[in-house]
Amino acid sequence: MRIFSHRNRPVHLGPHPGERLRRLAPDAIPHGWTGETPDSPREAAVPGPQAVTSGFVRYQELFDAGRSGNPAPQQAPIPGGPDEVAANLTAGCYFLDADAAATCLVPPEAWSHSPLGDSENHGWAVVVLIEFSHGVESGNPGDTWMLGSQQAAADLRATELAVITAGYIRNLGYNATAHTAGASDIDLGRVALQSGLVEIRDGELRNPWSKRGFGLGVVTTNLEVTPNAPLAPTSWIGRLRSHGPRWWFGIGGTRPGWKRLRGEHRQLHMGEYPMERVRRVDDATTLIIDEEVPRVPQRASFFDRPTHGDLGSKFVEDRKVFAFKTPSAQAYLSMIRSMVPHQDGPVAKQPAPNTQDPHANALAVKALAHLLGGDMVGICKIPHHAWYSHDANGEAIEPYNRNAIVILLDQGYETMEGASGDDWISGAQSMRAYMRGAEIAGVLAEHLRSLGWSARSQTNALSHVLHIPLVLDAGLGELSRIGELVLNPFVGPRFKSVVVTTDLPLTSDRHIDFGLQDFCQKCTKCARECPCGAISFGDKVMFNGYEMWKPDAEKCAKYRLGNLKGSACGRCMKTCPYNTEGLLSQRLWLWAAIRLPFMRRSIARWDDRVGNGSINLVKKWWWDLEFIDGQTVEPSKGTNRRELDLNGGRIASKQKIAMYFADQNPPPDAMGVAIKPNRKEAVQRGAAAESPAAARLRINQ
Repeated sequence: MRIFSHRNRPVHLGPHPGERLRRLAPDAIPHGWTGETPDSPREAAVPGPQAVTSGFVRYQELFDAGRSGNPAPQQAPIPGGPDEVAANLTAGCYFLDADAAATCLVPPEAWSHSPLGDSENHGWAVVVLIEFSHGVESGNPGDTWMLGSQQAAADLRATELAVITAGYIRNLGYNATAHTAGASDIDLGRVALQSGLVEIRDGELRNPWSKRGFGLGVVTTNLEVTPNAPLAPTSWIGRLRSHGPRWWFGIGGTRPGWKRLRGEHRQLHMGEYPMERVRRVDDATTLIIDEEVPRVPQRASFFDRPTHGDLGSKFVEDRKVFAFKTPSAQAYLSMIRSMVPHQDGPVAKQPAPNTQDPHANALAVKALAHLLGGDMVGICKIPHHAWYSHDANGEAIEPYNRNAIVILLDQGYETMEGASGDDWISGAQSMRAYMRGAEIAGVLAEHLRSLGWSARSQTNALSHVLHIPLVLDAGLGELSRIGELVLNPFVGPRFKSVVVTTDLPLTSDRHIDFGLQDFCQKCTKCARECPCGAISFGDKVMFNGYEMWKPDAEKCAKYRLGNLKGSACGRCMKTCPYNTEGLLSQRLWLWAAIRLPFMRRSIARWDDRVGNGSINLVKKWWWDLEFIDGQTVEPSKGTNRRELDLNGGRIASKQKIAMYFADQNPPPDAMGVAIKPNRKEAVQRGAAAESPAAARLRINQ
């Protein structure tokens, strides 16, 4: 848990105070270099027969296949020189959760053979470092799966970051190649030494901030960057400056050196966030009448309907690019699509020994998901209505698994702070989380299948289940005023989800109750700030068997798809009072919101008074650029940079929410046939929707 805020710390500086370390010249020979690169710290354990190896091998090869490619035909209009480029690239790596990132000159001797050619002239590099996770120890949950797999896990994450960064640079019109533990033309450790991310200590390559091992990824490029420099020898006074009390407590907004403040006292299966302290209940805090919840086809989603022309020809084209129309989002998208064919696969003929205990399996699954980069994990039985009735091609879906493993991916507080919520980084925030989620779920599902249990990854690119009901049932949040969206007590609505459906025996989590229904009733900030007025100011209604604040899905989809000054939209996530940094002081605020109902209205108002939801320009690291027809250009319509709209509630009395109930859905097999929504009827049905009180009275008679 952080004590000190990183509000004033630019994103490209990263979580560690690397700027406090003494350095040599950028082209200097690293201290202690003798001509050979030492090894990094190794794992003591070796993989056992149930180690998660097959999933790592498959996905390492999958990412390595995208390490090179052709650049866009025209170079992007990059704002600024090498300093700005270096800051942009390293910040992008921290956006992807690098533990450390830096730029540097590529030492000639680092090449394993002659450089890639005079025409490419890869003279600069971006280096990323992923540290081994804590808590992978014998006797801890999931140990038989994870022991001996730490290096493979770190290497895969480092590969992901390098491949994505190389793809992004190529989308800017420059040459770039990723070099990884699985496929490399350079000495990764030698380049990492040149960048100052590691040093030679006691005959090993060491990360200056940890004794644990790590994985490395490198991108070489002809895009000029201002280089970092190798680390210089440090006296005890210099060591005190960089590793003294300021580092231990995280003063200045860095990651604390004190392990307890970093959460390393918690076992890996528990994750970073203390979900175990949130009140658990048997039923959801909103009414769900199971027998009245219909199964719906994917064709009915307002993000699928535009594909078939339901919203007009303009939105057919908008749907193809709405969240992918930036050079960074395009890099994520290519990897998301490459993982789709591997979401399912053959299952080992016999269940592995010691995989029949539901409780032990649940703890092991959570530990592995956290090791792979998940932020929170919950488990539930899959209700019948959570399966789509038909897939995107109109084919009927028969439920095939019993349990769901639900994993949340934080979309990143720092980046959200620098954004308006509906500017050019919004789509990339979504795609980054979806990409990481697909990777995590893919490896996890592959592993469960190798243990003899059916498992399928359900991602944003291809899912047979609706995620929101499963996030709710897995005890990861409550339904919120934002509408068809579950809100988590620690990251609010600032997440995306991925699901693994499986027949592995698992103990389900219970629902949670942290007082959100009362809080959202008293707070209308998301409705006030919604750019298109799609979030309800009114009371909850019954919609397809669920009690909820029903949003106007048609309005929301049209704004997100047709946003001309940004990519997609996450304005509601940006401005929600639960979108917090996670400081100790904010945990106290959360405690008051949960335990002291009489304070909730005041807390919601206080959120405005302190300016939460405003743009913090210190955190603005990305360039507002658009990717059109295979190249990166300046957006012709500009960029949304909206601040808080304290008068946004003026539309409340005039608001009309269109509600399209299941009987208004287009036929599931209407492929390529436009079925125009009847908005007038939907508004009338919204106005006449049953209240939860009436529904409770009806079912209790």
